[in-house]
Amino acid sequence: MMSPRPISEVRGSSNFRQTPLQIIHIVGNFLRIWSVYSMYRYLTQTGASVILFIFSCLVPSSILFLLLQKPWKGRSLSNTQVVPSVINGAITALYFILWGKGLKSCGPLSAILAEYSGAVLGVLSAVLYGRRGHLWKKVGGLIAMLASFYFLSQGWALATLSPFSFKDSLDSEVQTEQVLGMSKMMVPILAGILSALRRVIARRVSLKNQLKRRLHAITIASATSFLFPVAMWDLIIGSSDSNMELPFSAWAFLSTVLFGIILVFYVDSIAEEKLHMVFSSPRHLMAAAGCIIVMEIAYKMDFSLAGFLICSSILGIGIYEATTLERCRKDSLQKPEISNGMLDDELEMPSLPT
Repeated sequence: MMSPRPISEVRGSSNFRQTPLQIIHIVGNFLRIWSVYSMYRYLTQTGASVILFIFSCLVPSSILFLLLQKPWKGRSLSNTQVVPSVINGAITALYFILWGKGLKSCGPLSAILAEYSGAVLGVLSAVLYGRRGHLWKKVGGLIAMLASFYFLSQGWALATLSPFSFKDSLDSEVQTEQVLGMSKMMVPILAGILSALRRVIARRVSLKNQLKRRLHAITIASATSFLFPVAMWDLIIGSSDSNMELPFSAWAFLSTVLFGIILVFYVDSIAEEKLHMVFSSPRHLMAAAGCIIVMEIAYKMDFSLAGFLICSSILGIGIYEATTLERCRKDSLQKPEISNGMLDDELEMPSLPT
């Protein structure tokens, strides 16, 4: 009878096998964040409509998803799976609208970090399911997240407004105009909560990874359909206000379609299935923060490294505390496998709530 391998050997081999997947995850998120910055520059420099731009990106994305996944082939999907996916499409369409508005008004840094506000659903799950033992930790995490978003709204990540910047401060009137305020910051925060909600619905409906991809194609096609009348109305109103033709940016369009919508879905799916890393997690935030620093410097944005690190660190602590219960549950599921000398990927992990 063969003795089980030492725990250190099992962990070492598992980490070595996960290294290429971690690299794919970082590169995929870097490309997605790059597309966000290119989209922001296009929207701010041209004054183009956010809804029309997002709709023009969703149309080819939905077509590509349908061609890649072919939800009409294979085992037929039941109404209990299709109907929630269509409803999830409406939530996705609303998410894209709010996120695009927040991106244009708050900037890419605040819009990307606000997507992690979906961890607030962990606090709601503790309240609804009566898990009082972890409630105070989750409430403390929620307070830390709100504090981070408040500091972002006050311009701590901006070199001209950050209290940790060594640059000459501007006039008080100019500073007041540049401060976002929580009212504007609430738009991307609500988008982040909707993003987490649509991920939770997708996990609950799809029990298998292949089924999840097929249903996601239906969700994106449904979101495009829901966004169509809104885009047409915005086109009619916009054409009556101005007859000026806006320049078209092929890079902003292609990067948003390929990296911001299509690639990021497969990358996050790999991270969730193989690395057991959900979107609203400190590890995911850490990878995104590194990409944001690179893009802020590359695009020569008004950026304060010290202020950004403080805001992102507080946000990471808040997410860590808000997801305490889910992290303990995952550890309890992994420990028996390690003790038996088994590899983690031999057991398909259950879907983790956000």
